[in-house]
This record gives sequence, C-alpha cells and structure tokens, in this order.
Amino acid sequence: MKLRKIERRNAIKKEIEKNPFITDQDLSMLFSVSIQTIRLDRTHLNIPELRKRIKTVARKNHERIRSIDGSEIIGDVINVSPDKHATSIIKVDEDSVFTRNKIARGHVLFAQANSLCVALIHRPIVLTRDSKVEFLQPVKLNDTVRAEAQTLDITNKYFTIKVESYVKNALVFRGTFKMYYTSEDEENG
Repeated sequence: MKLRKIERRNAIKKEIEKNPFITDQDLSMLFSVSIQTIRLDRTHLNIPELRKRIKTVARKNHERIRSIDGSEIIGDVINVSPDKHATSIIKVDEDSVFTRNKIARGHVLFAQANSLCVALIHRPIVLTRDSKVEFLQPVKLNDTVRAEAQTLDITNKYFTIKVESYVKNALVFRGTFKMYYTSEDEENG
C-alpha cells in the first residue's frame, strides 16, 4: 500500500533519523516509489543527499579524534567511542581500483582499517606496530565499504584492535592490529 505524500515524507524523515546512511535507492524500495520521488521528498524536507549527511557526521566525529588529523583519515569516520570502537565508510572510486578489472586495490582497504585504528585511540601519538590481515572477497568500483574497529586489549604501551570490513552485509576484509601509543607524560617528559 502506497502512502500519501505527507505520510511518505514523514516516514522518510523518520527513516533517515533512524539511519542517516540509508541510500535513496533503499528508501525508494522501502516506499515503492522512484528514486526521483525520494530526491524530491528529501529536498522538500531540507534533508541533504547521503554524501553530505556522511560528511556532516564525519566532521562532528573529527572533533573527538585526538591522534590523527581528520584530513589524514582514509574514509569517513561515522562513529567513534574513544579507546573502544569506531566505524568508518569509504566509497570505492576510480582512483582506488585496478584499471582492467575494477577491483579495489588492497592498500585502500588496509589504509581504511589502519587509519580507523589510529583514530580510535585517544592518545597524542599512535603508530602501527604490526598487523595480520585477510582479504576475503573482492571489492569493486562504486562499492561502499564499512569498517568496524573494536578494541580487544589495552596494555601500558599497546592497543590490540580487531577490524572487520563489509560491503553491505558481506565480510570482505578482517585484521588484527597492534598499535603502539604514548601517554601525555611520555610526550611532555
């Protein structure tokens, strides 16, 4: 059953508030209307397109990140709980894939995961000591990769962090990173 315009717009607004990263295509399927109708509804509601919503959330999260400048992070950090967990997303573009097969270069997924680990740790200096990674499925041009980092252990010098990356719900990359950090006392002493 199709909703009337006002009902649909209210429902779209609620869906976007619930999940700011929902795509126009997903909304279109959810409400059984065209993508153009969704875009018109978003415009009427003064809700920006997905990319702008992501950038707004990422900017807010950059203020909570201490170990790396926001412009140095590979991907957009959409959630960070310092020293505990963090999430970032990246859209795979032409610069990130091999020309012949349009499959993402491995260093892009690694860089997203590694910089997310650095961003997660709320210390002045954070460096990668070592990592063990697995590339599980190919990632293709225009895929959106969501990386989720979770702290497994913290010692007086190191964080051990697990990262899992997904395209939609498919696990495409996973790794464990051992990250060295300095405390404020060491930096000032």
